[in-house]
Amino acid sequence: MTIPKKVAIEAHWSASESGDVEAEHAIYAEDAVLEYPQSGERFRGRSTIAAQRGSHPADRHFTVRRIVGTDDLWVSECTITYDGTPTYSVSIMQFAADKVIHETQYFADPFPAPTYRASLTDG
Repeated sequence: MTIPKKVAIEAHWSASESGDVEAEHAIYAEDAVLEYPQSGERFRGRSTIAAQRGSHPADRHFTVRRIVGTDDLWVSECTITYDGTPTYSVSIMQFAADKVIHETQYFADPFPAPTYRASLTDG
């Protein structure tokens, strides 16, 4: 039985937070590709993706803000905290059947809101 993609993604982020490397990478096809456009890096294969994440030196924590998608395209918005400093991330996952075949992750640091917009926001 195939689990729903949103459930698989939730399990992926939960495993990322708990440090369960095997469960974290179970979502990927053997020949999956992970891209970080901002650094120009492309990682090919589940084992390479796991190796690059496993060698990260920071203490990392993952908070999922929301997961949305349909069919074979899903987007996760997360806050990833590296050694206590938050970074906002958007992960775009493309599935074939029940495995991710391509993921692109974008990262952005927080910035202060400008005062000229203060009256227009509710947050």
